[in-house]
Amino acid sequence: MGREKASVSAVRVTLGMLAIVAIPAGLALHTARENAVRSDIPHAASRYGYTVSLLLFLVPSAAIAFWFLPQEGLKISKKSFGWTIGLLFPLGAGLDFFFARYFFRFPNPEATLRIASPALGGPVPMEEYLFYLTGFITVVLLYIWFDEYWLAAYSVPLERRISFERLLRFHPASTVLGVALIVAAILFQRIFASPPGVFPGYFVFLVVVALLPSAALFPAACPVINWRAVSLTMFMMLLTSLLWEVTLALPYGWWNFRSEQMLGIRILAWDELPIEEVLLWVTVTYTSVIVYEIVRRWKASEMPAKSAFLGLK
Repeated sequence: MGREKASVSAVRVTLGMLAIVAIPAGLALHTARENAVRSDIPHAASRYGYTVSLLLFLVPSAAIAFWFLPQEGLKISKKSFGWTIGLLFPLGAGLDFFFARYFFRFPNPEATLRIASPALGGPVPMEEYLFYLTGFITVVLLYIWFDEYWLAAYSVPLERRISFERLLRFHPASTVLGVALIVAAILFQRIFASPPGVFPGYFVFLVVVALLPSAALFPAACPVINWRAVSLTMFMMLLTSLLWEVTLALPYGWWNFRSEQMLGIRILAWDELPIEEVLLWVTVTYTSVIVYEIVRRWKASEMPAKSAFLGLK
């Protein structure tokens, strides 16, 4: 019981840390009434820019995997890591394959290698799939490094990980929150967005990706998550992604967004960046850590899947 209370307290502190940065930043950004980013930048000004920018994920991942972790003699479960990426990557790939034609635009083909990858409604740049693959890898490796080394004092011991009845446990609060957010988003877009969109599809997708796993896995994941490691991972990913998008991706046309499928809240000072894109890496970090810790508990227990997840003997 004490451990569960401590976990709930850590969740609240993590949310509080996010709020104390987001609220003043949001108020400051709201004072901007005109877009200060140039709209006449030629496409050739950032040739292969999107491709090269993937190093923002590749370099940290390589450093953690082949330098930081080995240097400290830390070994991670390759099976847990592999299963986690195998479960998470289809979420990002599915976003592009099924919904890219509704959510995104890629106005500058010169920023890529011009290798088309399949997607419904028309191909997308190959870099899009690499973006999500390397992004998930970076998030999980960052969390592992913080949990196992940088913030190891707050990591949960192995004996607590393998002691559980079942991993699949319904979390009503996640379900209620998810439904409430989706209903609120639809009403907001219909009433307040100018011009009103068709459907806040991108926001709904992020809510489902974040809260569907949470609704089934959060009670079993929460007690073993290193929430200090989560908060640091989240802030690093947010900082990297926002600098990336605001200073490079949007001004140089690497990608952009279709207004009719956005919520309708855009940050004018950041080249009209949709609020959904700020939420993206919060969602990715939250979901990635939950999935990783559940897989980690399952693999550490050495139990068959049906026994671990359903409690069946």
